[in-house]
Amino acid sequence: MADSRTNSAAGPPPAFGADLHLELRGPGLRAGLTDALREAVRTGRLTPGVRLPSSRSLAADLGVSRTTVVDAYADLVAEGWLTARQGSGTRVAIRVEPHRAAPAAPRARPDEHRPRYGLWTGAPDLANFPRTQWLTAARRALTAAPHDAFGYGDAHGRMELRTALADYLARARGVYAGPERIVICSGFHHGLALMARALRVRQVRAVAVEAYGLDLYRDLLRNAGLHTPPLYVDEHGARIDGLARLHGVGAVLLTPAHQYPTGVALCPERRTAAVEWARATDGLILEDDYDGEFRYDRQPVGALQGLDPERVVYFGSASKSLAPGVRLGWIVLPEELVPEIVTVKGHGDYMTSALEQLTLAEFIASGAYGRHVRSMRLRYQRRRDELVTALRQRAPGIRVAGMAAGLQAVLELPRGTESSVVQAAARQGLAVRGLTQFGYEVADCGWRFPERDALVVNYAASSDSAWAGALDALCRVMP
Repeated sequence: MADSRTNSAAGPPPAFGADLHLELRGPGLRAGLTDALREAVRTGRLTPGVRLPSSRSLAADLGVSRTTVVDAYADLVAEGWLTARQGSGTRVAIRVEPHRAAPAAPRARPDEHRPRYGLWTGAPDLANFPRTQWLTAARRALTAAPHDAFGYGDAHGRMELRTALADYLARARGVYAGPERIVICSGFHHGLALMARALRVRQVRAVAVEAYGLDLYRDLLRNAGLHTPPLYVDEHGARIDGLARLHGVGAVLLTPAHQYPTGVALCPERRTAAVEWARATDGLILEDDYDGEFRYDRQPVGALQGLDPERVVYFGSASKSLAPGVRLGWIVLPEELVPEIVTVKGHGDYMTSALEQLTLAEFIASGAYGRHVRSMRLRYQRRRDELVTALRQRAPGIRVAGMAAGLQAVLELPRGTESSVVQAAARQGLAVRGLTQFGYEVADCGWRFPERDALVVNYAASSDSAWAGALDALCRVMP
């Protein structure tokens, strides 16, 4: 949610019309909310006189009970941070600040404040995390947990979760996944780090990567001592034929169901070509299926892993389907790789929370996971449709590229305008990234990126109350 500010012009402060950025910390929801609101007032993000949202509205946005919000407001009224009057709502109290001889630091300019609307890629809709259903699953899992669940466990992960995942992935993503092939990790980043270490043990020198993607993962591979030559990406996905000109490559990292961030799918011919390359070279395909469950124009395309389970390493996680904070992911491995990954994992942070694993296992087995994914699929599809409609009406020259899928869309811009649009968005309090920020170009590759200006926009992460404002701000900065 976006924070609220008043104008410097004279007159009464505006009523609350935007959202709050609140990060709840501490052992309890009430204490965490009270601390977050107090800090927002203390730092000036909530200015004197500004009206706060109703307890019902804020409770809905944060996913907490209305009683929690009412109690937090009451605590801060008692402390003098807020005032509450019948008919006027709850407002930030007017206080006389003590005189200071000199400011401790230069005052931030308006464009240095936290963005009002965050449309950066990577986050799902956190406000709609299924708290009640997750708590129900946790209670059931804890009640039924065997005694050994409270021990150190083993590096494979809990059998309960691996069994539930094997069934779900086979049904939902077409993955060939027996429980014995699955290793539990703490998300894709952790899983890729384990794989990088295993590849180095195998004497692999290089992992090819898509020329558009997150530098975070390229850096992870490089830090493990691996070279990362890029494969060009066009409207049909990664150019698999480029693997033939690369030497010493033992694996390729792909996002075949929904290329990140360009939003295209790897076409059938290239899916086949990738598997043929892996078979011919004894190589591996590392498949990042980060949001493969979210396809809106048709049934999701099955995972590449189903074409050859012995040549494809499949990575999945709960980060997009549930929330990154769950910190659970999974690797479905070729049979011969399982002991190698387990050994690598056992040398370091092999233990992923057994209780969280049991909770997710129960959440999947009960059907709650599938229901949540279907619900969010409809919500994200509606958001994307609203984005496309708004741009068609207010910025008809802007084309939405890529598939109707995932949590983000690529907005094609006129040549040479990407940088100025990103800057204009920042002035509107809108956090968004240009496509060039995801590009990877190496001078000696023999090719160059075509000039392409675009924005990569996350339409999923905003709360319902913030989305309309974010969409309006986005349309205003379109050239």
